[in-house]
Amino acid sequence: MRLRLFDDDQFDYEALLALGAAYRRAADVGEVLATAARITPGGDAEAWFTAWTDLARRIRWEAEGSDARGRRVSAGEGYLRAAKYFATALVGVDATEDPGRLVPVFHEHRDCFERFGAASVPPAERVAIPYEGDIMPGFLFSPPDRSGPLPTVIVNNGSDGAITDVWSLVGAGAVARGHRVLLFDGPGQQSMLFLREVPFRHDWEHVITPVVDFLLDRPDVDPERIALVGISQGGYWVPRALAFEHRIAAAVADPGVTDVSTSWWRHIPREMRELWEAGERDSFDRYMREGIAADPASAAIWRWRSKPYGDLSPFDLFTELDRYTLAPVVDRITTPLLITAPDGEVFWPGQSEQLHDALPGPSELVRFTTDEGASLHCEPAGRAVFEQRVFDWIDERLT
Repeated sequence: MRLRLFDDDQFDYEALLALGAAYRRAADVGEVLATAARITPGGDAEAWFTAWTDLARRIRWEAEGSDARGRRVSAGEGYLRAAKYFATALVGVDATEDPGRLVPVFHEHRDCFERFGAASVPPAERVAIPYEGDIMPGFLFSPPDRSGPLPTVIVNNGSDGAITDVWSLVGAGAVARGHRVLLFDGPGQQSMLFLREVPFRHDWEHVITPVVDFLLDRPDVDPERIALVGISQGGYWVPRALAFEHRIAAAVADPGVTDVSTSWWRHIPREMRELWEAGERDSFDRYMREGIAADPASAAIWRWRSKPYGDLSPFDLFTELDRYTLAPVVDRITTPLLITAPDGEVFWPGQSEQLHDALPGPSELVRFTTDEGASLHCEPAGRAVFEQRVFDWIDERLT
């Protein structure tokens, strides 16, 4: 049993994620609890969006005041918390009366994170990673008082997390241990999606290889000590990339994901899957659209989760999802891989174990349990135990 703040599963998880972010000063426990108390427990999206944006703007205003007085630490911490709260608000925007607020609020979120980066010691470097004639934006954080080629951790986001999440879940802990950290938006993620409408791709090696190329061009990165950590759906993208990109010294999948599509099919009647398998495009699309339209809450979830895959019909979306499997390439993965297996994994239960058993190269499965407070997808409330186990494993391979 654990404390629940909301009856709505998504809002409850996001509130727990915000509480966990306090471990790395990306949130404050009192602010999170006080804000959650002002929102209907059942999951009122408009109330959710308003409460978190109001909090974020108040914290930003206070951070700006500290900034104007030259109080760099207070300003940076305030900007980071404000960025996290703006990101938390956006989780519910598709279910509100005005989903068009996503882009302007996203700009507020990213502006606060950039100000946090500028206030860090040393300041984070905004980077542009060459990618297929374009760029992927990112941030390179470095530990204080360290110079020369350092081990570097690439943090690979998931399907809908914000950059504040990859910072608090992995980035801050890596910097604290003396590593450089690269956070970036890949196809279908955050700025690449919201501002440029670039969708996901299943062949993520075409994303990670340019990232590694970028790092290897830098004299401050040790080419023999690069790690790759994937969060949430990054637990598919990381091993997929490792099947082709062999310049990574060690990697983490949190959790392991062998087939992304199962998290979608689990909520779809078997009869609908049979229609899809039979190629009945028109019938599948018609029934899916009727079902989505009949339930506003389901429609909002559908919009939020399908957005990163592009403007696809339901039939085409599931056809695209069918490509997100490691089955054709898992036998090519030889990089040492740590795979987390949290109790209560709801999106891809059992797949961490499946990935571990299928790998031909060195791998380790690390469990996180309810009894130690580190259960659920990406261990939102178990950050101390996560960092200790995962970074000890990484550091044994990078230092």
